[in-house]
Amino acid sequence: MQITAAVVREKFARYELDTFELDDPRADEILVKVVASGICQTDVHGRDGYFQIPYPAVFGHEGAGVVEAVGSGVTTLKPGDHVIMSFPWCGGCPSCRASRIAYCQDAGKLKQDGTRADGSTLLKQNGQPIYGSFFQQSSFSTYTIANERYAIKVRPDAPIALLGPLACGGQTGAGAVMNVMQPKPGDSIAVFGTGGVGLSGLMAARILGCDPIIAVDIRPERLALAKELGATHVINASDEKDVVGAIQKITGGGANFTLETSAVPAVFRMAEESTLQGGGTCVLVGSARKGTDVSFEMPHIQRGRIIRGVVQGESTPKSFIPKLIDHVMAGEMPIEKMIRRYAFADINQAVADAESGVTIKPVLDMPH
Repeated sequence: MQITAAVVREKFARYELDTFELDDPRADEILVKVVASGICQTDVHGRDGYFQIPYPAVFGHEGAGVVEAVGSGVTTLKPGDHVIMSFPWCGGCPSCRASRIAYCQDAGKLKQDGTRADGSTLLKQNGQPIYGSFFQQSSFSTYTIANERYAIKVRPDAPIALLGPLACGGQTGAGAVMNVMQPKPGDSIAVFGTGGVGLSGLMAARILGCDPIIAVDIRPERLALAKELGATHVINASDEKDVVGAIQKITGGGANFTLETSAVPAVFRMAEESTLQGGGTCVLVGSARKGTDVSFEMPHIQRGRIIRGVVQGESTPKSFIPKLIDHVMAGEMPIEKMIRRYAFADINQAVADAESGVTIKPVLDMPH
């Protein structure tokens, strides 16, 4: 079928809307009419050549929409179902067999090779392949193909146009708190970076009863929103010269947990130094380019502090994302407050606004 998608034709190029031929769904696949797609920093990294995906390529991996058709072997979804498309996993590697699908050993290939697992492409133009299958979805398109395994059915009364960001940024931040940290009521947390991932983690911390909840950023408007979403304290790192000392003062020695979302090495070190001696945990979710190094003071870590990385919130999307949606519907995760919606044709402006910090979480509305 003919669809419209945003293509990047070479490294660092702009997104261009064009018409392409989309393959039919196979036995284990579904055809999704994309209603909306979040824009994540990873999509920008793809545009700029961070990954192995060839060009021309179609990105997008926070897609939400309605099932249009299903393959002959699909049993859990039907046309008309509302779905979010989440991250792919192979199902057969040691990590997947241990139910740690976020750490699938084939994840890089499945997310960023530009093809289905068998090397076939979803899109063509004038008989030539257009690479996509980004996170096995490429949701910067009016329609796309997803595997049944990676599509999550969501309750029909939820605002489907707002839910795409839960597929990556939302479950990354919230999952890091809910699935990995698992704080007790009254545990302290400091969140470094109040973008979509950081604010999702902050809202999760509020739901779980953390206190104090400290937000650290350099943008006053984002810190103001962090307070609205549950931060008990905010620190503007442009004004506060001793962020670590300020957190130690607020928490009485250091935070039980810190969440690092910026992927800036100096901020990561600051997050680690802000943790409590004797068991404080610093969790890294910020995505840095390969080869990015960071240094820590070894005696500081030796005093019982924990540093660990987390991918995709260590979630099982088919069970975790519906829980997040329940929190959204209960008013406990007002994700709409960090979202700004754009017409699909304005994708380059949406990306520019995200890169400049004007917009926290851009979401593209697809025309139909």
